Order: sequence, then C-alpha cells, then structure tokens
Amino acid sequence: MPETDPIAALGEVDPKKISKDEFVALLEAASEIAGSDEVDLSALRPEQFARLISRASDEQLEAVMARPELREGILDEVFRRMGEHYKAGNHEAVVRWRIGTDDDLLRYECVLADGKCEVSKDPQHEPRVTITVAPAEFLKLASSNASAPMLFMKGKLKVAGDLGFAAGLTKLFQIPKA
Repeated sequence: MPETDPIAALGEVDPKKISKDEFVALLEAASEIAGSDEVDLSALRPEQFARLISRASDEQLEAVMARPELREGILDEVFRRMGEHYKAGNHEAVVRWRIGTDDDLLRYECVLADGKCEVSKDPQHEPRVTITVAPAEFLKLASSNASAPMLFMKGKLKVAGDLGFAAGLTKLFQIPKA
C-alpha cells in the first residue's frame, strides 16, 4: 500500500491491486488525516472518486460500507456534492433517500427547487419519491458504475412514489465518470 498522504493516495490507488483490508485501511487513514471520525473526500476530484469505486470489488465496497464511521462520512460527501452536480432546471420535487436497512439506516433528503439541490440529513418535507438502496449499491449508482433500472429490476433498489420521476432522476445530475 502506498506510504504517502492517504487522501492523495485515494485518488491514485488502484483498488484491484490491493486487498480488501488495505482498501479499508486507506480510507481509515484518510479519516485520521482529516482529524475526525469521518472520511474527508473533499480533496478528491469527482472523476477520481468514480474511478476508485469502479475499480473496487464488491467485497471491498461492502467492507468499507460495513464500517459505520466510514459509511456515513463517504455518503455525507457524496450528498454534499449533489448540489454541485445538479443540472438546474424547473424541477420542484423532494427526493428522500434511505440508504441501508431498517436496522442501520441513513436518511437524506434532496429538495429540488429554484434551480438548486439542497440536501439535508433531517427529512422534513413530503417526498415525491423515496428511494431505498444498500450503501455499496448507492456508491455504484452515484459514480456511474451501476444503472438504476438494473438495480431496480434486480430488487436492489426500491422506489416508492412517482416512479416516472425516479426513472429520470439521474438525468438531473452530472454524474462523474471514471
């Protein structure tokens, strides 16, 4: 594993060349450098993050997402960036995200209004659509490494509410590619 700044190393590492444990350790090291219990991915360019996820195995992603402090930090950063990647338009909607299982669930709310996407971890609005997905599958979706329709057809993504709006949701964001 590289012996350098862990945050910079995340942008350069090829997950296919390291073990699951090394992958988790690298994300933990980035968390320690950030000086908190959360991973600081803000220094990674979106393309670097997408590449990191695309090259990681399901086993590596599951191992990282199984760690609550890593999972929440990573998901917080993805949702923080949603506003930056939103393609402003005439959309007026609330999208509620349920990431995980009922036993261990993180909730996020995206309010699409006035040409902006504002994200909150404290859902307060009536959603137009609620999407439930496992953390690793969400990472793949948010980095263009999975297709929402395929995840839906495989039962890995559940939608409640306006199915038509949910089907076009990814078109509202500039999703980075690896």
